[in-house]
Amino acid sequence: MTQTSIDLGVQLNRLSLKNPILVASGTFGYAREMTSFIDFSRLGGIIPKTVTMQPRAGNPPPRTVETTAGLLNSIGLDNDGLETFIDKHLDYLCGLDTAIIANIAARNMDELAQMAERLNAYPQLAGVELNISCPNVSGGVDFGTNPEMAHDVVKKVRNACDLPIIAKLTPNVTSIASIAQAVAEAGTDAVSLVNTFQGTAINWRSRKPILGAVFGGLSGPAIKPLALRAVCQVARAVDVPIIGIGGISNIDDVMEFLVAGASAVQIGTASFYNPGLSAALVEQLEETLASENCSSVKEIIGSLQYPEGR
Repeated sequence: MTQTSIDLGVQLNRLSLKNPILVASGTFGYAREMTSFIDFSRLGGIIPKTVTMQPRAGNPPPRTVETTAGLLNSIGLDNDGLETFIDKHLDYLCGLDTAIIANIAARNMDELAQMAERLNAYPQLAGVELNISCPNVSGGVDFGTNPEMAHDVVKKVRNACDLPIIAKLTPNVTSIASIAQAVAEAGTDAVSLVNTFQGTAINWRSRKPILGAVFGGLSGPAIKPLALRAVCQVARAVDVPIIGIGGISNIDDVMEFLVAGASAVQIGTASFYNPGLSAALVEQLEETLASENCSSVKEIIGSLQYPEGR
């Protein structure tokens, strides 16, 4: 079997991707910043930085701190607002030879629906990812921690926008499967699992928190086992396509998420120290599937074999 004979395409309800390797929002800028590091056409898709209706200055510095096997960030959705995103970035992004999925966040349901309706005027977008799970802004996780609110916000966006919708969910809940079920019933095309875990870092000598906003979101290899657990739980409980996120830094990580039930993955923190990783993973995925005598990536998605009774 040659690599070129392997079908890497995946279908997440209305969202079609040429391969399952995407880059995560907030870790890839608006793509221009990464031009010298990567061939964008190799990617399954790009999810640019979260945008809000109005410009946001973000949280006070320091905004990032490295931890054991991870990164705490408290950026606070720093961005120039939706209209600037449309005017300055959208044409460039949609001119790239890959799927572009806008990521949006808002203060309330009506505002999120208004933003989605505005983006609906740009059918060259492959979809919209709803950031209802940011732990670094006041109220940022409210939509994603309550099943009824999560259902209602996805339903409202679905009614306002014809583009495929992805709900990005927070792990900072008791039962992520119940949230996934709620957004699936509301019509989301897929769920992204997971956003960052809320944490903090402390300088005990100064008796002060290190982050300017005190708390931030933990990402990186430290959260991979927790993110995998979330993917397994949702894949077994809810009939909804999953995009896995959390500490993915090599091809074995990718394969673990796919076998667990994710139809695609997003590369996040690893892009900071290896900006070309996501494109390299596409080639490695082809090689790995060939070594497993697979003709399609679909053959290994959700193939995890659980012990009897588990």
